[in-house]
Amino acid sequence: MTAYRPRRSALFLPASNAKAIDKARMLDADVVILDLEDAVAPEFKEEARIAAVAAVREGGFGRRELVIRANGIDTPWGREDLAAIAGAGPDAVLVPKIASPEDILQYNALISEAPVKSKLWVMIETCAAVARLDAIAACAGSTRLSALVMGTNDLAKEMRARLRPGRAPFLPILSLTVAAARAHGLIVLDGVCNEFRDSSVLQAEAEQGLEWGFDGKSLIHPDQIGVTNAVFTPSADELAWAGAVVAAFGLPENAGKGAIRVEGKMAELLHLDQARRILAVAEAIG
Repeated sequence: MTAYRPRRSALFLPASNAKAIDKARMLDADVVILDLEDAVAPEFKEEARIAAVAAVREGGFGRRELVIRANGIDTPWGREDLAAIAGAGPDAVLVPKIASPEDILQYNALISEAPVKSKLWVMIETCAAVARLDAIAACAGSTRLSALVMGTNDLAKEMRARLRPGRAPFLPILSLTVAAARAHGLIVLDGVCNEFRDSSVLQAEAEQGLEWGFDGKSLIHPDQIGVTNAVFTPSADELAWAGAVVAAFGLPENAGKGAIRVEGKMAELLHLDQARRILAVAEAIG
């Protein structure tokens, strides 16, 4: 089994905010995303790029995964962003508003000088991308692509849909994005919750994302980290079940069996895989 890395919470921070970057080194977020795109005004784009590169080189983020979101290549800043990010070598570069597999190939080429460890993450936030989810995810086989991140705000704007509790207009898209990611071995993160003052709204949305199979959720405020981490951390009941399944399949009398009874219920090899993953998640989270 591939080593698991927690990505329960992925916090967006404007790279132009030095205090926010310093604070991020102490937060409990699993992923820190230094944003050069939506969170930065045009007049501060170059300053933000310099600050993001400096933050990567300075380090100090510990176990946290460090990602930089670039501006799109169709903007005045995109290509310079990608060149600077590739030189800095963060854990990943996140790119916005992709529409096709060809976009993936182009971005991949533009970061070809980055260290091998630097992966390509992409935002799923256009109607064109929704229509080509599997083809986009399949690029993982020949590029650095390793994660899909939902951009529900931009998607809602393009669809002319409304983001309300329950996210009904987006349910098929969210499910299909998870399916495409799983088909090609990708990380997949749910979109942001715009409500950061009411934790019950975030809790419901995070639980919805967990139910659909997301690895975690992107966030817009540090106050959202605790709730999201708690939701995407295996519960005591899940751990007890997982431990029982693994132990039962490990008994000599169950060697070679494809289905056994565990605590009065039938468990198959697929449940053993699920159990092992739950235990690996818990161990990685610590």
